[in-house]
Amino acid sequence: MENRDWPLWEVFIRSKQGLDHKHVGSLHAADATMALENARDVYTRRLEGVSIWVVESMNIHASNPDEADQFFDPAEDKVYRHPTFYDVPEEIKNM
Repeated sequence: MENRDWPLWEVFIRSKQGLDHKHVGSLHAADATMALENARDVYTRRLEGVSIWVVESMNIHASNPDEADQFFDPAEDKVYRHPTFYDVPEEIKNM
């Protein structure tokens, strides 16, 4: 398999323990092991990460932004999912 035939992988990095993984880019690799190693070499050159996820792009399925109104509309009916009925103390910075 030539390099141009390798699948595309999406790369996610967690910069510190307790934070979310963030999408940082994409790369081509023959398999998951190579994708992890290449992601480490390309996206964590300055010791920015504590964890790397790679996902083959063909396995990611996304909603259509043009259909966001109708796709997310049912969430409006579930007020219990939105904790807007109490005050968050000021000492809580990241919620």
